[in-house]
Amino acid sequence: MSAKLPARSLTVSGRFRRRDERFDNGLAEGLLSEMNEADIGSQRREEIRERLATLHAPMVRSIARRYANRGEPMEDLEQAACLGLVKAINGYDPRRSDKFVRYAIPTMLGELKRHFRDKTWLVHMPRRLQELRSQLNVATRQFTQEHSRSPTPAEIATVLGVTEEEATEAIIASDAYSPASLDAPISGEDGELLGDIVGAEDRALQKVVDLQALAPLLDALPRRERTILLLRFYGNKTQCQIAEQIGISQMQVSRLLQRTLLQLRRGLLA
Repeated sequence: MSAKLPARSLTVSGRFRRRDERFDNGLAEGLLSEMNEADIGSQRREEIRERLATLHAPMVRSIARRYANRGEPMEDLEQAACLGLVKAINGYDPRRSDKFVRYAIPTMLGELKRHFRDKTWLVHMPRRLQELRSQLNVATRQFTQEHSRSPTPAEIATVLGVTEEEATEAIIASDAYSPASLDAPISGEDGELLGDIVGAEDRALQKVVDLQALAPLLDALPRRERTILLLRFYGNKTQCQIAEQIGISQMQVSRLLQRTLLQLRRGLLA
């Protein structure tokens, strides 16, 4: 039998405020005490778990809604809160705790926070930066409200009590939480996507040093060897075509190519 959620179940401080005796009438505690009895059967224990989960389902949805509008689907938030409820049911000790809800709510909130910490980052970040990002967001909002402008990394570092390097690292990590999609359309441009204007690595840059080092070695070659290289690698001619154009045999062209390439390789390595 499911229960309806009270209209004001969560205060600003995050504590569950009941408006009736639904969760404080001792039913949950009685069921949990029975579940922890040594002689209870496994089937009965599962029945109690299912009944407790059904009984507290409205509370799960209420707590999950607290974290809505943060970019996560409500189904995922409810699943995380439900996992916290299951952990609370399994970990509750009636000898140490008074009311079950006082133990269950922090457990569910902790599971939701763990979900945001471990599941929502698109780029993996160290725990230190994840925690610093939360402090960064709060500090940035407060500073902006007080000064009517965004803070600099140095000002953020002062507020957070960290070095400017750590503050800059946290700002960069914050951008990795939800990076823009390459398929996102560019504002004001029809049909053009963000990925269309993102620069790519120019592989020719990797050859700049070698080309600069190779130029004087090519200039130092005899005219015939330099001509053979140009015809072979820039003119895309075969050894037979080169031999016919220069007036030597194909075997001679092959030997000259091998000897010239070996000479250039040694020159580059030197």
